[in-house]
Amino acid sequence: MIGISMLTLNVEQAGGTLTYTRQLVRALGRVGELEYRVLVPAGGPNAEDGVPSVVVNEFPAGETSWSRTAAMARTLVAPGRVRAAVQSHGLDALHFPVGVMLPRVDDPPAATTIHDLQHEEFPEFFSAGQRAYRRRVYGWTIDRSRVLVAISEYVRGLLIEHHGVYPERVVTIHHGIDHDLFSPAPFERQPFLVYPANRWRHKNHDRLLEAVALVRRERPELRLVLTGTGHEERGLPEWVDARGRVSDQELVELYRTAVAMVFPSLSEGFGLPPLEAMACGCPVAVSRAASLPEVCGDAAVYFDPTSVEDIARGIDEVLTTPPSGGVERAALFTWDECAHRHDAVYRQLTAM
Repeated sequence: MIGISMLTLNVEQAGGTLTYTRQLVRALGRVGELEYRVLVPAGGPNAEDGVPSVVVNEFPAGETSWSRTAAMARTLVAPGRVRAAVQSHGLDALHFPVGVMLPRVDDPPAATTIHDLQHEEFPEFFSAGQRAYRRRVYGWTIDRSRVLVAISEYVRGLLIEHHGVYPERVVTIHHGIDHDLFSPAPFERQPFLVYPANRWRHKNHDRLLEAVALVRRERPELRLVLTGTGHEERGLPEWVDARGRVSDQELVELYRTAVAMVFPSLSEGFGLPPLEAMACGCPVAVSRAASLPEVCGDAAVYFDPTSVEDIARGIDEVLTTPPSGGVERAALFTWDECAHRHDAVYRQLTAM
């Protein structure tokens, strides 16, 4: 039996990790060939879908960020009770898909998915406490995991080069796309760009706003639609529409009606939104950074995310000469294939 730990999943903070974890479990319930149990915290939201769950009462995460942080802190300092509870279910292998091994275990053999090493690439984006926590927890996660699942070749390379991990211990498994949801439709495109991202520093919103302002000198009708959290706290130009959190269906409608999607992120372990936009037939302009060229291939316009002028150039290019092949590129990424590849990792673990 394979245990899949959702103990540390933050369902309040939408992002690629949440999408991956939930879609993986759904796909395992749909096409997986093994027996699984999702480990969920006591008092927390029900995060599993399609796979039987087990409540770990020794990890009382509750429904607030504070209670979740408190549960993680207790497990960090004194992992014994939570570890014993996890090990009591007779698991043959354990997977930590959220990115950290908490509690740390040596038995059963475990795999952990590493989503990024952003605290090493951009330490200035983190507080001293966050850096210390990540160094410690990521340190034992990388050391103790029998297999590391990297969500891109880019992340795999960082693990091998920066942490000296033997290449055979790291398996790259790309994310998938929900093609039933993200698909083309005959909507009329409107003169606005869409950027779906919370206002985190690595998402590079300030440079994007400057770049769009430059483009608007020749295209004054162009607007920018932002989704995600954190925008309401900032002063925004009148040509920016901050929507906050939107439903999946609202996001699909934006992809289907935007003239283009722009994605100026400085750091991505994978980068789901550009693929989602492509799957909806939306032209995409993205950073030439981190995993994004690996994910988007030849179906996107690229720019330097550290240069306002080059972001503006990329926006102008995607509007003037939209790239082709986006739908076909996105079709290569499916959650069913992602689940099959995870099953191979689980079989590898149970043979150890």
